[in-house]
Amino acid sequence: MIRFHKEGYKIISITFIFSISIILLVERFFDAILAIKITQILTLVFMVLILQFFRNPKRNTILNDNQIIASVDGKVVVIEEVEETEFFKDKRIQVSIFMSPINVHVTRYAMSGEIKYSKYHPGKYLVAWHPKASTENERTTVVIENNSFGKILYRQIAGALAKRIVNYAKVGDTVLQGTDAGFIKFGSRVDVFLPIGTKINVKLGEKVVGGVKVIAEK
Repeated sequence: MIRFHKEGYKIISITFIFSISIILLVERFFDAILAIKITQILTLVFMVLILQFFRNPKRNTILNDNQIIASVDGKVVVIEEVEETEFFKDKRIQVSIFMSPINVHVTRYAMSGEIKYSKYHPGKYLVAWHPKASTENERTTVVIENNSFGKILYRQIAGALAKRIVNYAKVGDTVLQGTDAGFIKFGSRVDVFLPIGTKINVKLGEKVVGGVKVIAEK
């Protein structure tokens, strides 16, 4: 059975009502059979796209405090050592995963631990793969701490189409690896900042599955 994320319930309901209305109205006001069929097919395609965007497949996460899992589905677009300037203010390994509109957009906790920092930043809507997207786009920054890795930071970043980031992380919460951390609507990217020396288990261009793929380990 297909599951849908709760953040999509309102949009799915509106889309369903809109689509059914269009399908019924074109038969009443259009005379050309071809125009009616094309309009109805396009409407159904639009409805299917909305449904697939908000799907929320169940993922079987194998809990391991010595591993970092992918927070989202998508393609690895950045693996590099960078200066993280918002929280750590030192060198970290950045691993970035880009989500296209057809990917599952549920954000999952990359590891278990306690939320130490959670902040929303308004910003621009540059394309998600732009180098400045991590610091200039609308985004949320979350830091989790556990006994194995210490602190790691992940950042949900809006893309050119994303107009709302949902972040469930609250300072003081204890969270479980692989569980629901939020949602980014319509195209986006997630950056993870790891301690120097962390073993990276993915390569540039590799496609990963959120809640399942181990992207780094001690």
